Amino acid sequence: MSRKSVGHSLEVVEKDPPASGPERGNRLEDAIGRQVRVYRTQLGMTIANLARQSDLSPGMLSKIENGQTSPSLTTLQSLAGALNVPVTALFRKYEQDREASFVKAGKGLVIDRRGTRAGHQYHLLGHSVGDRTPRVEPYLIVISEPSDVFPLFQHDGVEFIYILEGEMVYRHGSRVYEMSRGDSLYFDADAPHGPEELNQLPIRFLSFIVEPDGKS
Repeated sequence: MSRKSVGHSLEVVEKDPPASGPERGNRLEDAIGRQVRVYRTQLGMTIANLARQSDLSPGMLSKIENGQTSPSLTTLQSLAGALNVPVTALFRKYEQDREASFVKAGKGLVIDRRGTRAGHQYHLLGHSVGDRTPRVEPYLIVISEPSDVFPLFQHDGVEFIYILEGEMVYRHGSRVYEMSRGDSLYFDADAPHGPEELNQLPIRFLSFIVEPDGKS
């Protein structure tokens, strides 16, 4: 049986109970349950067979396969032993189903921020996936025109910048840093910060803003 048919059981002595709930999603319990069912049906085992070999009740095994309970490590080890797979194999589907954000070259969403008025172009290179914190915002920032306006930024979290092209003086709090290609700066973003002198244009740099409380 292929992995795509994970929601169905083989024609054996008994049928598996249907998956419960309309939104099973990619919770860890659901992913483990799907993997247990996949390996069990590949071996042609019934729920009763696997339950007996792993010292579980059929009812408990049914709950595990349907993501209705969170099995202990001891239970997972027993199931893995009975299925003749490593324990890590039971987590495999959970890892495969993680979300990702992919942006083609030159296709980053152009975002308006305070620096836009000063000639800074912000290209958002990805977005947060799921509902996890900390929230990370990756930007490609391009400065192609001279400017006499240098806005300072201040926000929660931390920030990391990496210079791809050009030269500038960057301020963070009371200190300034002469930065050129290959230089990087990691700092507390709660202090005022931003470019102060544009020494060689165009300037292109990556900025990663991490806000631990998930604020936008």
